[in-house]
Amino acid sequence: MNRETTVWTVVFLLGAVLLAIRGVMVGGLFGTAYVKVDEREFVKVATDDGETLWVDAHDEDALDYDLTQAPESDRRRWTTAEQATPIEYQQAVADDPNQTQYRFSLSRTLGIWIAAFFTLAIFSFLYKDNPFYKVAESVVVGVSAAYWMVVGFWNVLVPNLFGMIEPRLVNTWAMPGLDSTENHWIFIVPLVFGIMLLMRLSPKGSWIARWPLAFFIGVFCGIRLLGFLHADFLSQIRNSVVSLYVTDGGGMDILWDSLRNLILVIGVLACLVYFFFSFEHKGMVGRTARLGIWFLMITFGAGFGFTVMGRIALLAIRLEFLFDDWLWLIDPTSKRLADVAGMLMPSLSIIT
Repeated sequence: MNRETTVWTVVFLLGAVLLAIRGVMVGGLFGTAYVKVDEREFVKVATDDGETLWVDAHDEDALDYDLTQAPESDRRRWTTAEQATPIEYQQAVADDPNQTQYRFSLSRTLGIWIAAFFTLAIFSFLYKDNPFYKVAESVVVGVSAAYWMVVGFWNVLVPNLFGMIEPRLVNTWAMPGLDSTENHWIFIVPLVFGIMLLMRLSPKGSWIARWPLAFFIGVFCGIRLLGFLHADFLSQIRNSVVSLYVTDGGGMDILWDSLRNLILVIGVLACLVYFFFSFEHKGMVGRTARLGIWFLMITFGAGFGFTVMGRIALLAIRLEFLFDDWLWLIDPTSKRLADVAGMLMPSLSIIT
């Protein structure tokens, strides 16, 4: 047995032992999810004005209508399931052991365990590259690409392309609430460009994709250039032109605001001098350029620190998921009771 096999064997055995110990401590019910099930029903009724509208059968407004006479063809029923905390389920079971509104959710529980597996698989890269990490990486990338492809189709292509070309068909087929009712045939042009881009997949017709690609890159660069001039260049100049002597309107000086503006102006000028190469950086110019280097280093350090803190926040979120939602080692939001095993055992008989 080589060293890598030994390490992974020890890791798996240790993990299995820890999970078994944790399962004994909480009756094997850690990492479970619960839902609140609501039965919804809408009924189509006629108003005094001769119009028709859909009324929520469980709403107070439904008392103004006689819903018992409505046929089944005018009724729409469905079930919604919202995430519920274990303590909500515990309280519901304590009040009524036969209640079915709060239920154990098998699908969401499996989701928690799968998410925990992929989280640990990604963390395993800290030891070395391994098959578990590669599988998790491939699944995450593939699922993300597929998800954004579907979102792009339904949120971009359907309403903004097909809905503009033939809104009535899209209203009937996919989006009944589409506002547009007029055909905009000009949108056939981006449709043709999109089809031409797909020719990139063709071995012989890949050159066709160069024309729309060149057009999109040129238009994008032009739009981004204008956006950069307004958002970055002109905005930074405008925000750098500040008063070095700040008052509150009544004549009293505000020391800290004045000092902040003074540091801002000195930092901007010093950084500009550092990037000014028409004069050799000697004497006063050299000292000012070195001051600009200090401002640049502080800025880069703050940006790097902000990035690191963002990554640490992501790490903290994943650790909280493992310790709270999966293992139930912590309970920062008080969503579980102390007697977990005794009160959650009936939940296994009701699965949604």
